[in-house]
Amino acid sequence: MGVATVGGVRLHYDVAGPAGGEPVVLVMGAGGRGRAWHLHQVPTLVAAGHRVITYDSRGVPPSDPGEAGLTVGDLAADLAGLIEHLDAGPCRLVGTSLGAHVVEELLLVRPELATAAVLMATRGRDDRLRAAAARAEIELLDSGIALPRRYHAALQAIQNLSPHTLDDDIEVSDWLSVFEQSSSAGPGLRHQLAITPAPGRLAAYAAITTPCLVLAFADDLVTPPHLVAEVAEAIPGAVHRLIGRAGHYGYLERPEEVNRQILEFFRRVPARSPGGVPPAGPAGRPFARVAGP
Repeated sequence: MGVATVGGVRLHYDVAGPAGGEPVVLVMGAGGRGRAWHLHQVPTLVAAGHRVITYDSRGVPPSDPGEAGLTVGDLAADLAGLIEHLDAGPCRLVGTSLGAHVVEELLLVRPELATAAVLMATRGRDDRLRAAAARAEIELLDSGIALPRRYHAALQAIQNLSPHTLDDDIEVSDWLSVFEQSSSAGPGLRHQLAITPAPGRLAAYAAITTPCLVLAFADDLVTPPHLVAEVAEAIPGAVHRLIGRAGHYGYLERPEEVNRQILEFFRRVPARSPGGVPPAGPAGRPFARVAGP
């Protein structure tokens, strides 16, 4: 693990794969450690010849803590600084949930740092339920009440996994054990939870020129497919895919299909065009339901 100081913020990161491989930076969601990518995505990308960078974003220990008023712009600046610190740009980007929101903002302000982006479980606006859920979780954290680990684990499973996983007693037992062991919350998570898409971001995404793959998970309760579809529709030329039998943690529930989609998309988009001109995005905006009923 390395430590980069960018804009006065210390970020802990890991690099895997060949030094000469095309860089891919993976950006985790709210409160998530970069190491979660190492279960499935990092080995696959390394096997495909990529140099893969994961990191703990500001607010996620052991990186520097977040602070009140933390914005998605701050996190996008951290990501840009890390890419430059590691001399990794232009690179491929993969983000999920809040991480996808961070990537989208980077594509608007520093498009020269990216050649392609995969955006999973993202949204460009909050509806009433998602806004209420975020406020409720923040209020719980502010109250200082610590939920019993078993209760927290069960709640995490119901919120983030597909019914197809929840109905399998063996699988769900494994997931509950993982959630019990990883149950944690702190001020960094609280500040990240307060980051929600500002009004008008969907309109702003029309200015994104980087080729994008937008992945939705059919059983996602946190960022349901219809909100993900709005982002795909807003980004010119974005490729949109819906993965069945997966909830918000679809990259962990259906890793083979998620990895297949990522690599297939990367193969379609050149690393860089002559003269450093960003590559053109895939034509059209196809929608397909894959690997699920």
